Amino acid sequence: EILRTSRTRYQRIVDSDLVIIDDLMFIAMEKHEANLFFQLINKLYGQSSIIITSNKGPEDWGELLGDPAITTAILDRIVHKCQVLNLDGESYRLKHR
Repeated sequence: EILRTSRTRYQRIVDSDLVIIDDLMFIAMEKHEANLFFQLINKLYGQSSIIITSNKGPEDWGELLGDPAITTAILDRIVHKCQVLNLDGESYRLKHR
């Protein structure tokens, strides 16, 4: 069962015009987490703008999500009508450490 506070937070996210997900794919997801992530992306698809930052390219997401079908479905929705910015170079955090 979903707690009331979790349901309220979820509703605020899906009702937003812009959702920012920072550091996606930093660690591998369990299969049920990947499924929940797909459900979120599917709900946001076509109704909200999404900004995602990740240190992994989409080609690496399959191993981190653990399910090729879910990975394909997520990427299909994310990259449709998107602009991909690939930033290379030194880490700002490490440079000014």
